[in-house]
Amino acid sequence: MSEIVSSCTYFAETGQTNTGRTLQLARARAKELGIDKVIVATTSGATGVQAVEVLRGLEVVVVTHSTGFNAPDTQELSESNGAAIQAAGGKLLTCQHAFGGVGRAVRRKLSTYQVEEIIAYTLRTFCEGMKVAAEICLMAADAGLVRTDEPVISIAGTGSGADTAVVLRPANAQDFFDLQFLEIICMPAPGHPGGS
Repeated sequence: MSEIVSSCTYFAETGQTNTGRTLQLARARAKELGIDKVIVATTSGATGVQAVEVLRGLEVVVVTHSTGFNAPDTQELSESNGAAIQAAGGKLLTCQHAFGGVGRAVRRKLSTYQVEEIIAYTLRTFCEGMKVAAEICLMAADAGLVRTDEPVISIAGTGSGADTAVVLRPANAQDFFDLQFLEIICMPAPGHPGGS
């Protein structure tokens, strides 16, 4: 009988305080598994800038909020952070959210949830970062920035920063059920008996 033994780090708190450690853990696991593509969620771009620095030598796809996510016609990614990410060799992706878009419009207008948001809430039972990690993986695959036959590491967080990293086999959004979670590298577990 063969087995794969891998460790998972659980953070006692969520959010930005875990960003550096999350990126270090992801880098180490990418090296161990021979993975050369990493997808990172960012809002203002601060996490994206930190990611391209820590993950230097890997192909980094930084996924932003869609324009208009927070307010009509606004983009939360700062121009300076976007320029820094690209100058360091990172690729930027801004597009419709895989678990949002038209389904979210239906909820806002008709007060009823659609399939995409139900999937999002289900993934949040692990943590916010798990939902975002899956979502940005779908978005990157749809944009042709990652292949669906090669594993990647996807990094996301709760609120701001990064606190979740997973190994995934990407899928296109239309083939969502082909998306595979292969490993959890780290995630927050504030309710865990060993945490706070």
